[in-house]
Amino acid sequence: MSTTHMGRSMPPAHAGERAMLESWLEFQRETLALKCAGLDDRQVRLAAVEPSAMTLLGLVQHMTVVERRWFQEVLAGRDVPYDEATGDGFTLVPERGIDEALADWRAEVQRAREAAAEGSLDDSGELTEQFAKILGESTISLRWILVHMIEEYARHNGHADLIRERIDGVTGV
Repeated sequence: MSTTHMGRSMPPAHAGERAMLESWLEFQRETLALKCAGLDDRQVRLAAVEPSAMTLLGLVQHMTVVERRWFQEVLAGRDVPYDEATGDGFTLVPERGIDEALADWRAEVQRAREAAAEGSLDDSGELTEQFAKILGESTISLRWILVHMIEEYARHNGHADLIRERIDGVTGV
């Protein structure tokens, strides 16, 4: 597998469905980490543009919640606690810095990998009543979850691009 100039693993040009989905998800995960690389706690707390309060720190926290929700709760059926102070992740807590947030995110990503490795793409998880109403289904496949996670990261990585450029002018990666 080749890597980009920034060290991310490039997804293979030819692979089976599962390998393709998992490698693109990993690529998107690595992209978020790269967007935060080399920044201090003050910088990752800078909002994109007014009136938005979106920050890189908030994005990392949010993606931790998203990873937990889809892989632990839905796919694995586990009841997991949430940090009420950060809610959906976007809310910043003064004493919580980027190092702690990235460590929590990386741990959640590892748990997600483990949960996904246990089954096939056709395996399903139970949706919460709220999500079942939105999707019109009571279960969702691992395939759907992987595609959704790629989309979720890609969308937020676009936000991260703009935030990072505002912080220090760095674009791309």
